[in-house]
Amino acid sequence: MSDGAIIGVDVGGTFTDLVMIDPSGAIRIAKTPTTLDNQAFGVLTALRDAEVSLPQAGLIVHGTTTTTNAVLERKLSRTGLITTAGFRDVLELGRRTRPQAYGMKGVFRPVIPRDLRLEVPERMDAAGNVVTPLDETALRDAVQTLKDAGCEALVIHFLHAYANPDHEKRAAQIAAQIWPNDYITMGHALLSETREFERGVTAAVNASVQPLLERYIARLRGELADQGYRGDVLVMNGNGGMVSSRLVAREAAKTVMSGPASGVMAAAYTGRRAGFENLLTYDMGGTSTDVALIRGGHPPVSNEIEVEYAMPINVPMVDVRTVGAGGGSIARVNAAGLLEVGPQSAGADPGPICYGKGGTEPTISDANMLLGRLDPGRLNAVKGGVGLETLERVFADLGTPLGVDARAAAEAVIQMANTKMAGAIRMVSLSLGADPRDFALFAFGGAGPLHAAALARELGVPRVLIPARPGLTNALGCVVADLRHDYVQTIGLPLGPDAIDAVRHSFAQQIETGAAALGQETIDIREIRHDCSVDMQFVGQSHVVRVPLPNGTPDLEELQTRFEKVYWERFRVDLPEIRAKVVTVNCSVIGVCAPVDLSGLIAPEGRCAEAHPTGHRDVVLEGQVVRTPIYWRDHLPETVLLDGPALIEQADTTILIPPGDRVEGIADGNLVIHVGGADDDH
Repeated sequence: MSDGAIIGVDVGGTFTDLVMIDPSGAIRIAKTPTTLDNQAFGVLTALRDAEVSLPQAGLIVHGTTTTTNAVLERKLSRTGLITTAGFRDVLELGRRTRPQAYGMKGVFRPVIPRDLRLEVPERMDAAGNVVTPLDETALRDAVQTLKDAGCEALVIHFLHAYANPDHEKRAAQIAAQIWPNDYITMGHALLSETREFERGVTAAVNASVQPLLERYIARLRGELADQGYRGDVLVMNGNGGMVSSRLVAREAAKTVMSGPASGVMAAAYTGRRAGFENLLTYDMGGTSTDVALIRGGHPPVSNEIEVEYAMPINVPMVDVRTVGAGGGSIARVNAAGLLEVGPQSAGADPGPICYGKGGTEPTISDANMLLGRLDPGRLNAVKGGVGLETLERVFADLGTPLGVDARAAAEAVIQMANTKMAGAIRMVSLSLGADPRDFALFAFGGAGPLHAAALARELGVPRVLIPARPGLTNALGCVVADLRHDYVQTIGLPLGPDAIDAVRHSFAQQIETGAAALGQETIDIREIRHDCSVDMQFVGQSHVVRVPLPNGTPDLEELQTRFEKVYWERFRVDLPEIRAKVVTVNCSVIGVCAPVDLSGLIAPEGRCAEAHPTGHRDVVLEGQVVRTPIYWRDHLPETVLLDGPALIEQADTTILIPPGDRVEGIADGNLVIHVGGADDDH
């Protein structure tokens, strides 16, 4: 890593972002429209725009939406499943839920259709004892049937393989003799825990995206090699860690949500350097908004993320929640005469109207443009030819059924978007027992800083932390991330001496396996860290809570005390009369990489001794037209102090400082907005 530049590239739904840090600390950035048909083209364009010399580059870290998009759009490889006799419909039965909470209708399509889900005689009990031996002849017939049906990937998912994986392992050995490729996923290998529905869906997702991810990574590696790159390509996982592209397709499901995860990791890294360890992260891009909560400088990782209805991917992922409100989210009046914003998006092509690429439907970005918050001359993707008169006409049409004029309609669009985003932030804070007033709002994404102060005011958040390059934060997350492997093992024992022994044994195995996995990586690491925890519940309950174990080897009394404390903080309920149970053992084995200096994200030589406006613009704020000074961020003094109203523009975003708020410059080029002008200590 120290021999050449470190390059982080993140592919989003609208833009592909790049950050390059060379050994001298100099930084280059690039932002280019995402090429949805083949994301590799957008990556190569970003590399060219940043004038990267690939033969001299040391390392490329890549965050990709290939698997996420494939899952959400159901553009998956044809996949077959072989399971225990009597359980072929587990993926379709799911849990006792409905696609729509109210009403009698809903649509659900399982990852693997029923005709490609086959059964074979075999059975283990929950203790791992053989009840029915594996019928190897039936297994061979099932594998051949799925191969003949044109399946490219295969899932072997037996009922109690988490307790005893022997049948799954033997089935995979037999299948490998028949199957034409290596795309064979064993359910227990990816997720060794109970709950056959979640384990089966996770395995099905993994198998159905494996070929897609491997082909994409192979194309990308080939293109980079053709241009002289000789280093490794690391890929961001949804857990916020990196893994070599040579290994990533083995557990392809772990790359789902890698883009949002990289942004959260960058937020945690930036916040720790700036002295903000408790953050509400808010990433508003072109298509959606992602939010997460960070306590003590470390993002929470959950293995119970449901990407969409009946789509649980129970591998560890950074706990990010998403709402369909981005700069390209389309505004419309529905049949009931009510204003709606999103989740439909104009995307990158044609994009919002103000991009000048043929968009015709009003979006959040268009509303910000009409209200004076965006400068048409500085919009990244603008091609020209669309003036404010066009936006005025479109929003007048939107406002007609609402009984308001164009500017009022644009303000209503902004307010609706803010309401949706504030609701998402409450979902990761108040709903989990966290008070937003105890956190700072970390605003990033190309559109986030425009809305951040208004959101903070609505939520009662006293400060907003805006990084040096908000629109490139996800790419920065690729640069600052560590190597990481996560392991989960079900034990399902009441809390007692046997459970403690099982916890210690599982931790030892997971740490050993993780160390071996890190040994296959090509990147130097400074140290290995272990984040250990157990998921526990009271006997008879269905939900679990995660209990962190910093030392990894608790005694009985310590574990009981920690569980009761976590349970009380989450539910404010004490249940001393009910026995506790250890459900799963979790360990993250982290290879800590060298720290990255962020001080050069804004070049010091470009800063001025004093803040001088580059101009003024009329901005609509709370129904009033306010003459607002405009500043160019790269020219501001490092310790700038400005009172709103103000607009701060830069290549990748625009920051709005409303009247009554104050913005302060701190180290690493970060800005802090004190909501209400409060000059309090962080």
